[in-house]
Amino acid sequence: MFTLKSLSLKTLPKLVITHGLNACFHTGARVCGAKVAVVLSGCGVFDGTEIHEASAILVHLSRGGAEVQMFAPDVAQMHVIDHQKGQPAEESRNVLTESARIARGNIADLAKLSASSHDAIIFPGGFGAAKNLSTFAVDGSDFKVNEDVERVLKDFHKAGKPIGLCCISPVLAAKLLPGVEVTVGHEEEQGGRWPYAGTAQAIKALGAKHCVKDVTEAHVDHKNKVVTSPAYMCETKLHLIFDGIGAMVTNVLKLSGK
Repeated sequence: MFTLKSLSLKTLPKLVITHGLNACFHTGARVCGAKVAVVLSGCGVFDGTEIHEASAILVHLSRGGAEVQMFAPDVAQMHVIDHQKGQPAEESRNVLTESARIARGNIADLAKLSASSHDAIIFPGGFGAAKNLSTFAVDGSDFKVNEDVERVLKDFHKAGKPIGLCCISPVLAAKLLPGVEVTVGHEEEQGGRWPYAGTAQAIKALGAKHCVKDVTEAHVDHKNKVVTSPAYMCETKLHLIFDGIGAMVTNVLKLSGK
């Protein structure tokens, strides 16, 4: 047992090495974790955020000691999908309101997000990234990006702060950051294991570089500080997707320097 009074400049370095302390020593002993913005696009794989991906990101950020704030644009969804039937429903929903379901109510309008207040930003996948954050689902490589999504991605990039994206959301970086390197997994369907493999060709058409990665891996573009992972672009077991997202989050936190 030791007290702060028993520590000396001679013993402190040894203590830090022995115990692997990553916390900052200052008043209140608060851990200096990265402040990370997570941008959602609704709630549900076919018309919003892929919920398992969002949860995996939040678990890995929590484990990494990050301070998280979730955001979503205050806009109408492109449409609403009945996830049991796989068909459009005759109703309308708001992206921010639906995203609040995942955030347990602790969410802010994306219009209020400032890169200066955060160390990194992460985008989960789900069709909401291609329908509500952009028009990729409808327009392919000619798609447009929500103005606040475009603003924050460019601001974080300009500030040299890391950007994480998984599943379909790397198309956002491919559109907005010239010459960026991303992955959405493999470039061939491989008998249905990679059903959205054609996305890689759209990424190349945008002038970005696509890097083939397996579902448990992440690709790190060190020059642009962009980290991507395939997630549910692959038809596989949930724990493998969880591991790949973990690789993405770990690298984002590492690049943040926190």
